[in-house]
Amino acid sequence: MNKAQYFYRTVIFSREGEQVALVDIENPALKKEMEPWFAVVISLADGKHTIQELLDYLTARYQGAAPPNLEETLSSVIERLSEGKLVQTSDKPIALPYYLEHPIEAMDIKKAKQLMSDDGYTQH
Repeated sequence: MNKAQYFYRTVIFSREGEQVALVDIENPALKKEMEPWFAVVISLADGKHTIQELLDYLTARYQGAAPPNLEETLSSVIERLSEGKLVQTSDKPIALPYYLEHPIEAMDIKKAKQLMSDDGYTQH
């Protein structure tokens, strides 16, 4: 895992409190809840931060010392999300389109659908 790379989501998500889920914009009530590690990465995958910055952020959230396997766990999560085409990496920062930038609860659905159509974006 190249920790200097930026990571960004390629899916529409929902965030209600601490719960993060994948969501279908055509049926926002249909949500697929994510496991905690996957949820953290998806919700923070804004294209503006590197994997190293994510690792630093997560390390700082632990009182005392982070678990010794934190980096390996994070690497595995990013690899699995990448294989599922839910997250991608880039050598440069990425500006996410409107429909991927925010949780669905913060979007104008009509605007998001129009922009998705204009961009040729289709959900996985």
